[in-house]
Amino acid sequence: MIDNPISPYAATKKACEEICYTYHHLYNISITCLRFFTVYGPRQRPEMAIHKFTRLIDEGKKIPMFGGGSSKRDYTYIDDIIDGVMKSLDKKHGFEIFNLGESETTELRKLISLIEKNLGKKAQIDEQPNQPGDVPITYADIEKAKRMLGYSPCTKIEKGIELFVKWYKNSREK
Repeated sequence: MIDNPISPYAATKKACEEICYTYHHLYNISITCLRFFTVYGPRQRPEMAIHKFTRLIDEGKKIPMFGGGSSKRDYTYIDDIIDGVMKSLDKKHGFEIFNLGESETTELRKLISLIEKNLGKKAQIDEQPNQPGDVPITYADIEKAKRMLGYSPCTKIEKGIELFVKWYKNSREK
């Protein structure tokens, strides 16, 4: 984690980890903190990028693309996150922080093209400048989670987007 976060989101994550460490230190409580990296999948909140982009492309509306679409994120399918959470439940480590992610990055432009491909529709792009506090790349170093939890994500972005769009299409028809 960055020592000096540049966004309120990052600052609150760091603050929560500090509070957890303090309780561990004072009261000898075993605490495991899990850092999730851009989780997506069925039933994703509708304002999150993948769900929002899928809906807007499907409806023929413009999607906002910040900073030219060059940002890269570690998109992690929900099944892989659930696997990591389950593997962390019964282990007592004292105080540990684990990154749960895919450990690979996908450029925003590629993400949009995967959604387009699976929807069978072309996106209308609304170019926007970079957002304040946004970072150009995020990804999980999962070596510690692999070693200590046996965590091993297996859903590549291509398959995950295919599964998400299939769910999206089925849910909108109901």
